[in-house]
Amino acid sequence: MTNCFHPGRRDILLGGAAALAPLMLRRAAAQSSAPLRIGVLGDFSGPYSGISGAGSVVAARLAITDFGGSVLGRPIEIVTADHLNKPDVGLSIVREWFGPGNVSMITDVANTAIALGIQPLLTETHRIALYTTVGSSDLVNKACSPLSVLWAQDTWANTVAPIRALLKQGKTSYFLIAADYAFGKTLENDATTAIQAGGGKVLGIARHPLHASDFSSLLLSAQSSGADVVMLLNGGVDFVNSFKQAVEFRVTEKQAVVGPIVFLSDIHSLGLETAKGLQFMQSWYWDQSDTNRTWAKRYFAEQKTMPNDTHAAAYSAVLQYLRAMERAKTDQAEPVMAALRETPVSDMFAPDGHIRADGKMVFDRFLVKVKSPADSKGEWDCLSITSTVSAAEGFRPLSESECRLVRA
Repeated sequence: MTNCFHPGRRDILLGGAAALAPLMLRRAAAQSSAPLRIGVLGDFSGPYSGISGAGSVVAARLAITDFGGSVLGRPIEIVTADHLNKPDVGLSIVREWFGPGNVSMITDVANTAIALGIQPLLTETHRIALYTTVGSSDLVNKACSPLSVLWAQDTWANTVAPIRALLKQGKTSYFLIAADYAFGKTLENDATTAIQAGGGKVLGIARHPLHASDFSSLLLSAQSSGADVVMLLNGGVDFVNSFKQAVEFRVTEKQAVVGPIVFLSDIHSLGLETAKGLQFMQSWYWDQSDTNRTWAKRYFAEQKTMPNDTHAAAYSAVLQYLRAMERAKTDQAEPVMAALRETPVSDMFAPDGHIRADGKMVFDRFLVKVKSPADSKGEWDCLSITSTVSAAEGFRPLSESECRLVRA
């Protein structure tokens, strides 16, 4: 008697699965040992390159070194790209990174329009963004995401505290010179709201494109307005150029000229003689403590400049992301973000921070004043801390938030 076996469809599927099992295991093993890729997307060559780009890469590498170089048995890699401050370029890079590029988290960014475009991609692709240079408060307000964190400054935090201080000094009238793109518009809205809430008035607004060179007509309008305060609602090279020209036009002799978005590198470019007395908000300063000084020397050894607070923020964001991944025991975005949110931030940048429901990392910040040349002890000894603004007071209250995650 012949014993014949005719396999049915179920037997074929089971046999096929058994044959494929070793291949699937090999692929899973390869994936588990594949490098974890962190993307630094920023401005490497344009008006914000002083706070972004190469400096953020150095800071991220220091964080990876301090973490140990690998996570969950996987080596850690950094991929970088210059978005050229073009939203189409930036978002094309992000789509490739979140697809075949296999990047798990991006940081830096330094462009509001690109960051706003990234927000919906995070939930579509299950990736994380920790913004350290872009500062639009919209990212934790109407455009918030469950998979992003605004790690350092934001336009609301940098604008409101200085305006409140100026109002207390009796300076009630304002003229705004604003960048004419998404970042400037957010700054303009935050400043106008704070001025009016404090009983002040906005006497005029003049706008300029990104990377402008001539601010003369805008500054003449500000002078003729007679406003107590001229606010430069821009950043990077645009702030440096507009402030220099304000000094040249002697606007600073009769009116207070202030800028919410100012960094150490801007003051270094301006020089203490030009910038002395200027006050603004900072998240971190290199000469504030022994811990900060030690880290800044490591950064300086590689970059040959002292770090801005944005660079310290990039270090913190990458370090905390890796710690969260280790706690979550996975690189999957949702568990890692849950681990980030549930654990206080404690590191060189923010000794006592935490991430709120709207995606804002909150921590104590500082009002600083630019030193005079006579008070400075060296090339990078530029700032003195005049007061501390607590985490509870320094950021937009959640009661005023439009973020859907807060209302949920």
